[in-house]
Amino acid sequence: MNWEDDSAPTAADRLVGTTADGEDQAVEAALRPKDLGEFVGQERVREQLDLVLKAARARNATADHVLLSGAPGLGKTTLSMIIAAEMGAPIRITSGPAIQHAGDLAAILSSLTEGEVLFLDEIHRMSRPAEEMLYMAMEDFRVDVIVGKGPGATAIPLELPPFTLVGATTRAGLLPPPLRDRFGFTGHMEFYAPAELERVIHRSARLLDVETDAEGAAEIAGRSRGTPRIANRLLRRVRDYAQVKADGVITREIAAQALAVYEVDARGLDRLDRAVLTALLKLFGGGPVGLSTLAVAVGEERETVEEVAEPFLVREGLLARTPRGRVATPAAWAHLGLEAPRRPAGGAGGPGLFDA
Repeated sequence: MNWEDDSAPTAADRLVGTTADGEDQAVEAALRPKDLGEFVGQERVREQLDLVLKAARARNATADHVLLSGAPGLGKTTLSMIIAAEMGAPIRITSGPAIQHAGDLAAILSSLTEGEVLFLDEIHRMSRPAEEMLYMAMEDFRVDVIVGKGPGATAIPLELPPFTLVGATTRAGLLPPPLRDRFGFTGHMEFYAPAELERVIHRSARLLDVETDAEGAAEIAGRSRGTPRIANRLLRRVRDYAQVKADGVITREIAAQALAVYEVDARGLDRLDRAVLTALLKLFGGGPVGLSTLAVAVGEERETVEEVAEPFLVREGLLARTPRGRVATPAAWAHLGLEAPRRPAGGAGGPGLFDA
């Protein structure tokens, strides 16, 4: 049952989703900063990376291998392109799922030029044989290409020019220690504060030739889930609304009206998020309830609820995962304007997780 609409958004088409489709990728390419000075947010990672790159340029050497971890949409791809630009080197972009065999990786590595940056997105999803080949390539700048099969197989060493590998991952814990240890610099990307997102929105608005005031940018930033990709997507939708329904200027009132049309509320929750919370509160009294049962109640797949809706709800303190199931927090009741039922201590099902 969907509490808001019969056509709940899927993971692929959510306005507040972190996956970039073709349109997002094209717009992001135009909005991406070109150097570290333009890059907004991630102050600690930016400062540390600036030192690494300046030291490499002073030595006239290739920069150390870089590992960037963090949630989607925080700027890992953008930073990889900035690394290449700062080093004056070309960049080659591929992803872990695209490298299924060691031969795939060998073909890429053998075609690199000296100093080139190889950006490997979702590096934790690379196949094990390719991963083991990467160890030697990163450390010794050579790979052993196996020719033939069985007892007659021979290993031909192939020297590689010095290069910089930039690995990006959303799940750093899945990287094996031998691979993680070969990166000279590791940076973890944090979610953005609202003030940082306002700077991102003002910069993007200038590039998109959209006029927005401070309050309008703040309204969009507050609903962007701490993610620049979502902020830029919401900015484009509010721009459309302002051009059609108003004079083209984004104010707080226009931003709020536009995002109400797209059903993104003041905390950044969309229809799917609110459907999960509403089912949890109204059908199950705030929980605890099992994930599969909750997924059936909102008419979604178990994986969609667990991987698409829950992470943000947990991060916002609206939902808790417990050994007994999913439980709504007092903040969830307050956000939906509902009153939490009083449960007698030691009653049926035992005391609630948040009972005094």
